Amino acid sequence: MSDVKPKKAKVDNKTAPIDPALYDFIRAPMITEKATLASEHNQVMFRVPLKATKPQIKKAVESLFKVDVTAVNTLISKGKLKRFRGRLGRRNNVKKAIVTLAQGQSIDVTTGL
Repeated sequence: MSDVKPKKAKVDNKTAPIDPALYDFIRAPMITEKATLASEHNQVMFRVPLKATKPQIKKAVESLFKVDVTAVNTLISKGKLKRFRGRLGRRNNVKKAIVTLAQGQSIDVTTGL
């Protein structure tokens, strides 16, 4: 008997079925003036959950939008103290992800998923 193991077929991200759990890592695209200026440099901004990590965000964007991601930067905007009818309130903290795409790739955030 030979000890040759059968080779596993590689699964391409562009044809693999999409895991429904990946939709939890991308809440919404950010359509702001700053996000529009960043799109000139192959960057897209998303609102993500506070507990989402960079590898999770990268995997979700690559699977859902069928693009190649070169970098993911994240930041947390602290919630501001606001007043409403004289009462103090605090906005929630928001985590943002700035996703840099490979050269020549793009995502149309206006169409949705």
